[in-house]
Amino acid sequence: MQRQYSPEDVDIVELPAINLAVLEHRGAPAALGASILEFIQWRRENDALHDTSRTFNILYNAPENTPPAEFRFDLGAEVRKPVTENTQGLVAKTIPAGRYARLRLTGSDDALGASVTYLYRHWLPDSGEELRDFPLFFERVRFYPDLPEQEMITDIFLPLK
Repeated sequence: MQRQYSPEDVDIVELPAINLAVLEHRGAPAALGASILEFIQWRRENDALHDTSRTFNILYNAPENTPPAEFRFDLGAEVRKPVTENTQGLVAKTIPAGRYARLRLTGSDDALGASVTYLYRHWLPDSGEELRDFPLFFERVRFYPDLPEQEMITDIFLPLK
């Protein structure tokens, strides 16, 4: 069942800078599973599992209208120490401090596309806000396999000026 959002579902939050260790997935969305496995391996080796380190995804383009070879998606774990050279190829990146529109999605990732579309096509034009030059990103607050898909929580962040 498709969730219907309203402007009250979106709040404006101020975030501090968030330092990440990032695995940069480049290429077909269908190959994302292999990147996720590499990312999980790095987390295990660096004591950065999701119960001690927040999880983020940075989305550079939409999979449904991007040629597979040009798809970009970052898998990130919040870190408090420098990212050192590693066999999985993770690099250091920072989500910049600033204002963000936040929309919470509870349930399966199947609704992510519709949630992002609501933010861009409906909420943003009606809000009077302007986008800042940084990609949309997700924080995976609670996710599978630790709980059933219908109980997953994903916060979607849209950078604002």
